[in-house]
Amino acid sequence: MRNTKKLVLAALFVALGIVLPIAFHSIPDSGRIFLPMHIPVLLCGLVCGFPYGLACGIVVPVLSSLLTGMPPAAILPSMLFELAAYGTAASLLMRFTPLKNTTARIYISLIGAMISGRILFGILNALIFNAGKYSMTAWLASAFVTALPGIVIQIVFIPAIAVILQKAKLIELKQ
Repeated sequence: MRNTKKLVLAALFVALGIVLPIAFHSIPDSGRIFLPMHIPVLLCGLVCGFPYGLACGIVVPVLSSLLTGMPPAAILPSMLFELAAYGTAASLLMRFTPLKNTTARIYISLIGAMISGRILFGILNALIFNAGKYSMTAWLASAFVTALPGIVIQIVFIPAIAVILQKAKLIELKQ
């Protein structure tokens, strides 16, 4: 895929990362439950690769916070690192997973990125952003229990969207 096309797609994913959460935030706590900001960042990493996935993971929470107030300033630093990890891990895993089956590569890359981002989120909260107030129980509750509907949405819809985009010849997921 050419760099111009990747840049345009990354910009589209950034825009989706700002607009999609607005639709969900009419429901209380829906950001933590459905993780709407994560979807475009993970897709950008899978589809556009590195460094676009990283850039999207950094730009989306910052712009969204500035334009909409979501995430709030207190949560922004940890979300920024988490989303940057998602975009980076998704792109690198997609590139270096040695499988010929594109769907399998998408799932492995997606799940690997989701796990790595949540681990980084937990480590940074425990050591820096909420040092002394963050526990394993708090991490498990926020990263997995509360977010379970969002995790399911990501696992179901992100691979389907990537495959549909590839079949429509809008993207090319190299094998």
